[in-house]
Amino acid sequence: MDQTAELLRTYLRVTQHLSQHFREYFGQYDLTFPQAMVLNVLGEDGAMPISALAERTGSANSTISGVVDRLEKLGLAKRVRSTQDRRVIFVEATERYRELKARALDSVNDYFSSLVQDIPPRERETILRSLTTLDKVLTAEKEQRG
Repeated sequence: MDQTAELLRTYLRVTQHLSQHFREYFGQYDLTFPQAMVLNVLGEDGAMPISALAERTGSANSTISGVVDRLEKLGLAKRVRSTQDRRVIFVEATERYRELKARALDSVNDYFSSLVQDIPPRERETILRSLTTLDKVLTAEKEQRG
């Protein structure tokens, strides 16, 4: 069998499985996976501009802006103008998010850890190296396209 085709099929199956797991888990809190990921970053790193949030989540600014809009409507995030530079707007998690997290919501990292905990450490290292290599190749290709 063609190794490249098998790599693509396996990658697509894994992403479908992860999407389904995350959709089911975070759906019980009326959150999408992108919303949970943004909240996780804000909860761990604190307030930041949309551009930094987009970079941390690997998304486009416009995508993150839409996610933040929906999180604001849910009362889980808010935009706050910088006190040092009024042109800069930060996004931060709200007290409502912190209450939700304290009550029931595991972070994205904790949930993912629970999914992969039975994979032996050496195999997790191999997976990480392989995914890092794939990420570098995809990032370089994207940068070449402009």
